Amino acid sequence: MATIVTGPTVTLHPFVVHVARLRKVSGTRWHEVRRGVVPDVACTGSAVPEGDECVADVTLEAVAGGVSVVGTVRARWVGECRRCLGPAEGTIAVRVRELFTVGGDGEETYPLEEDVLDLEPMVHDAILLELPQAPLCDEGCRGLCPECGADRNREACTCQPPGDPRWAVLDALRGDGGASPGAG
Repeated sequence: MATIVTGPTVTLHPFVVHVARLRKVSGTRWHEVRRGVVPDVACTGSAVPEGDECVADVTLEAVAGGVSVVGTVRARWVGECRRCLGPAEGTIAVRVRELFTVGGDGEETYPLEEDVLDLEPMVHDAILLELPQAPLCDEGCRGLCPECGADRNREACTCQPPGDPRWAVLDALRGDGGASPGAG
């Protein structure tokens, strides 16, 4: 675990990597597995649970002007199923390939400051972009009945779908017995 000294107190930060030795020779590679809590990773329909760890399993490589980071970011997510409103959850595994440069702008490249790079913004961005905006508890979720509100995954519903008013004239021609027009 890396340590950042900020004045009189010491702060532990799991995603900070000191890369001074790595950057001495271009092409040098290190493998890093970093785990930690990344705050405020949420979108409209899902989020990484508060206090859950995210994992960055990456290879750092010294390149001209910075450090290349390639690997996988993983996190668990939770949300509300868009069909039945029940709990939905899953795991995200995102491939990342990013560049950290001195004076990085945060848009095209991430900042590398004084031979220290912070993987947290990259982990945050990668997970945020992959969170489902309309999660499902299961691909086969049958959802709620629009008439009575019953959860069709748990109980059978006897409601009949409402008729389409555009077909009302044809339904009237069919008559009470449901026979086709002209049947005799």
